[in-house]
This record gives sequence, structure tokens and C-alpha cells, in this order.
Amino acid sequence: MNGLRRTTLLGLAGAALIFQPQTAGAEELTVMATGGAWQAALHQAWFEPFAKKTGIKFNEQEYTGELGKIKAMVETGNVPIDLVTVETSTVLQGCDAGVLIHLDYSKIADRSKFLPGTALDCGVGIDVYGDVLAYDTTVLKEAPTSVLDIFDTKKFPGKRAMRKAPAQNLEWALMADGVPIADVYKVLGTPEGVDRAFNKLDTIKNDIVWWDAGAQPPQLLASKEVVMTTAWNGRIQSAIDHDNRPFAIVWNDQIVEYDMIAIPKGAKNLDLAYKYLAYAAEPEVSAQLGRYIPYGPVLADATPFVPKDVLPKLPTAPDHMKTYLVGDVEFWGDNGEDLVKRFNAWLAQ
Repeated sequence: MNGLRRTTLLGLAGAALIFQPQTAGAEELTVMATGGAWQAALHQAWFEPFAKKTGIKFNEQEYTGELGKIKAMVETGNVPIDLVTVETSTVLQGCDAGVLIHLDYSKIADRSKFLPGTALDCGVGIDVYGDVLAYDTTVLKEAPTSVLDIFDTKKFPGKRAMRKAPAQNLEWALMADGVPIADVYKVLGTPEGVDRAFNKLDTIKNDIVWWDAGAQPPQLLASKEVVMTTAWNGRIQSAIDHDNRPFAIVWNDQIVEYDMIAIPKGAKNLDLAYKYLAYAAEPEVSAQLGRYIPYGPVLADATPFVPKDVLPKLPTAPDHMKTYLVGDVEFWGDNGEDLVKRFNAWLAQ
């Protein structure tokens, strides 16, 4: 997950990020994660409880999420970490490069218990976040019912904001143009499908305000510069909960994405790393992260354990998972460079 999206989400960034039980001769486990409020939430939900339960000395490091840092450790044979949090695309790249180990799920959990796309060969999912639509309830007289309403300028006139990138926008464009969710990436994988997506974006191009950073969507709504915006769900929920903004989230046709954790090749404490992964994959444990940051569990069996006051804020709440698209990182890994060039050329027209 992009660090901009997780920073200051729940004001947890100041939380202590090292937990070391004072146990003589304690075993040690080291994790490297991408910092900010997100890592603070991981610390509170999982790292600290695991350390207390096992007596293992749990060390934490931070990095910016780049594969290069992990690769450099592996290539030099100096791997001081046992676990690393990664984006899904990084898992695929790291697996192909031989930087991350192929996981033995018999030591973690039944692979079929994970949501589709969250139990990969070299990485296991840890949370689900949503690309959603948000609006100010004091501005719009009628509530949008789908993310795809961003394309309806007759019913919802005014400026709207979208992320300045092809990913998500092209998928939503095809969905708004009538492509079934199950066929989105098949259609987008053809030249005709790409043309169709850009033609749909053309219909609202003059009404779009583009955003780059996760903090911008709530700012654009608060300043009333736009009547609606695509956004990462955590940013909007934070504005609702902590800034008392009169915002609402539209979940129908959200695009869900995942954060993951992996074991770098050459990790010295492999057994402890698996012990932690198995712990975090217990449904009751998996459900705890949402208490500290509004992202959902990757285990289908975890939902009943999510606190009732937390569940309505999560992308994985049953009411929010009626119509959704899972972001296809393999598609973007294969086609992203070309589509970014096409998108940038389209913006310049």
C-alpha cells in the first residue's frame, strides 16, 4: 500500500514501533514494514500481542516498500530480516526474481480459507483496502449508489476528482460502459477495449480534477472543489471519524486491493517467521487490524470476529462486497507501462 495512504490515518504514527519482552535469551524475529499509522496499527493488532503470547523478541524496521532493498539484502547474503510487508505487485516481482521464498501453506493455514488473490506463492495477504467513491452529504441532494455514478454528469453535475493514473479509472470506465465485472480485464487486454475505456473517460474529461496523493480527496471535498471523488477508503473514514467531516462512502463497484507479507530468501529465523504467519492467519487474530485502521481481513472466516462497530467501516463488510472488482496486479504488471504512456498522452490532448 502506498505510504501516503496510510500515514496519519488514525493518528497512530507516534506509537512505539518496537516491542521487546524482557525475556533472557529470547528468540528474535525481525519484520520490515512501510511505517506510518499503518505499521503502528500492525504493531497494536498483531506484533505486540504475538510477542507477549510467545515471549519472542519482536524487532521492527521501516522501509519505503521498494523491492530493490530486499533484493540487495538477498544478493549480498546479508538478510537481517525475517518478514517483510509488500504490495501485491512486489510479491509477484520478488517471486519471479527469486528474492522471496515460496511459502509452505501447510505451516500457515488452509489456502482455500483466504479470499481469492490473497494467498500467493510468495506472499500471504494481511489486509484488504478499497478504492471507493466519496462525497459530501451536505453538497449532493441525492446520494450516489455506485462508484460508476462518477460518470453520470447529468444526475450529478459538477467537478469530480479521480486519481491521476490509468489503474482503476480504466476498469471503472469499462464497467460504466456496460462491461460485466468478470470480463473487465479480458476486454481491457484488447486494443479495442483500451479504446473503449478511454472513450468513456472522454465523456467526463472536462469535469475531472486529478489527484496524486491520498490526502487530496478529502481536501477536495472539504473545499467543495468537487462534488465527488474516488479515494482510498481509509482516508475518507479518517476524515469522517477524526475531522467530523459530513462525508459518505459509496462501496458498490469498489475495487479491492491487498497488502501482503513475505519471507525474504535467506531469512535466518524461518521457523519463527512461519509461526508468526500462522498466528496472523487465525481468524480471530486476523480480525483485529480493523480496530486500529479501517482495512478488512483476508480470511473469510475472520469477519464474525470483527467488532460490530468496526465492520461497517471495512471494505470487506458483507454489505460492501455485493458488487466489487479485485484489482488484477498481474494484468497491470504485464500492461502497466504501455497503459501509463497511453494515459499520459491522453491527458496531454
